[in-house]
Amino acid sequence: MAMKRQKRNPLLEFHRPKPSVNAAAQIPVLTEDSKRCVDWKPWIEGGTLKESNGRCLRNLGAYRTPKQRLAYPRSRMAGDLYVLLSRRSASLRTYAGDTSLPGGRVDPEDKSIEDTARREAFEEIGLPRDNLKVPLLCVLEPFLAAELIVTPVVVLILDKTLTPLLNQAEVASLFSHPLASFLTTTSPFPSEPEAEEGPYHTSYDYDSAGPFADKQVFRVHRFLTGREAGGVKPVFGLTAAMLIRTATIGYGRQPEFEVYSLNAPTMEQRMAWALLNRKVFWEACEKEGIDLSLARKIAGATRMRDTSKNGRSWLR
Repeated sequence: MAMKRQKRNPLLEFHRPKPSVNAAAQIPVLTEDSKRCVDWKPWIEGGTLKESNGRCLRNLGAYRTPKQRLAYPRSRMAGDLYVLLSRRSASLRTYAGDTSLPGGRVDPEDKSIEDTARREAFEEIGLPRDNLKVPLLCVLEPFLAAELIVTPVVVLILDKTLTPLLNQAEVASLFSHPLASFLTTTSPFPSEPEAEEGPYHTSYDYDSAGPFADKQVFRVHRFLTGREAGGVKPVFGLTAAMLIRTATIGYGRQPEFEVYSLNAPTMEQRMAWALLNRKVFWEACEKEGIDLSLARKIAGATRMRDTSKNGRSWLR
């Protein structure tokens, strides 16, 4: 009697390296380095996770967000859900075609940042909101985007039978990228054409307005995905910064490169300055009744001046 051929797991299309045609339908075995990243004992004991990946998961599962001194306007907040990367639809008004993490703005009915991240991931890629299939590892501290405050929510996909359901209006494609590769300058895909044409990791500094000075230097990081030949953009900017932070916590080590420029302000200082000087933020704070006296102290702002563009700005 002929045996029925096992159906290939659709999630394999989003993981590298690609398995051979005879490979079993399962997510590839993780490396020792990645095993150290949370302590999922059944996986480790069964040989599925390498020791380093286990530590990584354990560290992320034990991470607790430091208490935030600043209050942020709820209307300007968003939650991002780690683990898969998506290519944004080319029809979107902002950041069209960029490589990003599933996520979006807080809705009034959302009970928490985690709730926001789970809802957005379900709407964008069909990721179930089931805590058993997709348990929470941790919530990181907020990051400053252009006009939003983004809080990364880190989860682990345990159910390997899940099939992505993409909202084509927002997401063009979905793929994964090794977390540990955001701590290194070495490409995880050395055989890809992009690895021969340019460096896997690059960064550059740019001048922008910020706390304590009219101009400050900020650093932006960029990582190749190994899919650029197919039109996928590198991991860049805010997305790269959040993944560097996640990997640093998980693997318990610093990146091989300098993350910040010399004398760069902290993220808290940058956000305090943004709350005071970016119109979308200070208007939202006024509308929601948020006291900005602590923000002025953190940003070193002592006096306000009127400007034609934003209506006001704070100076030292």
